[in-house]
Amino acid sequence: MRGKQLFILSVVATLGSVGAENKPISLFSAGSTFIYPILGRWCTEYHKLHPQVQISYEPVGSSHGIARTVAGTVDFGASDGPLSDLQIQHAAKKIVHVPVVLGAVVPSYNLPGIKHEVRFTPAALAGIYLGKITRWNDPELVRVNPDLHLPAHGITVIFRADGSGTTYIWTDYLSKTSQEWSKRIGRGTSVEFPVGEGAQFNEGVRALIKDEPYSVGYLQVTYAVEGHVQTGLVQNSVGNFVRADSGTITAAAAATATNMPDDFRDSITNSADEAAFPISSFTWLLVPEHIDDPNKREAITAFLRWVLTDGQKFADPLHYAQLPRDVAGRVLKAVDRIH
Repeated sequence: MRGKQLFILSVVATLGSVGAENKPISLFSAGSTFIYPILGRWCTEYHKLHPQVQISYEPVGSSHGIARTVAGTVDFGASDGPLSDLQIQHAAKKIVHVPVVLGAVVPSYNLPGIKHEVRFTPAALAGIYLGKITRWNDPELVRVNPDLHLPAHGITVIFRADGSGTTYIWTDYLSKTSQEWSKRIGRGTSVEFPVGEGAQFNEGVRALIKDEPYSVGYLQVTYAVEGHVQTGLVQNSVGNFVRADSGTITAAAAATATNMPDDFRDSITNSADEAAFPISSFTWLLVPEHIDDPNKREAITAFLRWVLTDGQKFADPLHYAQLPRDVAGRVLKAVDRIH
């Protein structure tokens, strides 16, 4: 299987002056590659403001972030799929899901000779990943792309080989829009894809798409846009074909403020809003509710408060979307309960 090259990335930033003695504090975190572009920016910007606390982050995938958080081997984790009830029960400490930004997963492809965006229906995406749609000129694709001369070439399907929050969002969407997908495959950070080639991390999927003409995969939108990978429009629940951008991602969370559960484990894929990009999601930092070391507790909560307020302005330039203000307000109150 191609594309299993391991990408080892890390971000180290100096963050804040805390503690009575003003001593340096080291914090360790790991998880989602989905959040890595903006989390890296947050660390850089916060470093300019507060030079005393060092945060090391390994973007090794949401499954590893969840596992390390549950085991208590990191100070906090990051994931784009929430912990299951079973994972919460087995965690070394009670975990607070802290939603920090909104993002999207986009169908990304390498289609030589096609300059305009391909339109994808839910049936087309499920059919491609179930192995039922195998050529670019399949009637389901031709029907909604009448102005494109889609080739008869076979489709190379690419998926995430590692445990991934990006995969969770993708399969959560497919589970909501395809009965067959829901029954046969389901949702998760890792699933048994019926067809395709696997690659590690968003970077690996992107590299394999660029290397494989006529391929299709799924990427967090920042990796696609900044990597100059073709991306498609997706038909939402009211029939509109929508491009992923900060406005359409925000629209997916339009009703969240009043309906979001108290533990913040919420799904906004396949939103009913007419303007919504349908494969949108929150991404979470996973933080222990009780932090024994008072200096670490002050450093983590100060960083979270900044991320939920001033840090939100960095979302749009990186192709994420800011949290709805009401949601951010609720999350700040949850951060206040970390003790």
